[in-house]
Amino acid sequence: MDSVKGHVRGHVQGVGFRYFVRSVSHRHGLSGYALNLADGRVEFLLQGETDHIEKVIEQIRRGPPHARVDEVSLVPPKDKVIYDGFDIR
Repeated sequence: MDSVKGHVRGHVQGVGFRYFVRSVSHRHGLSGYALNLADGRVEFLLQGETDHIEKVIEQIRRGPPHARVDEVSLVPPKDKVIYDGFDIR
């Protein structure tokens, strides 16, 4: 299992972005979380098969219809928490 943490900058709060990430992640069998940050970004963590993570990140780069994604930055997660399901925070 692989894990990727990322941040999405743009018009991504108040447009259902976290729920979009959860929906796309479920379709690809991934677990993790999506979280609104105080600075207007959305943070996400995806866990699962590498090829499925890559497909979800492609969709995150496009975003849901009312969002505008300006930048997606990816980093390896520092913690080793294993998620069971997908949390919206």
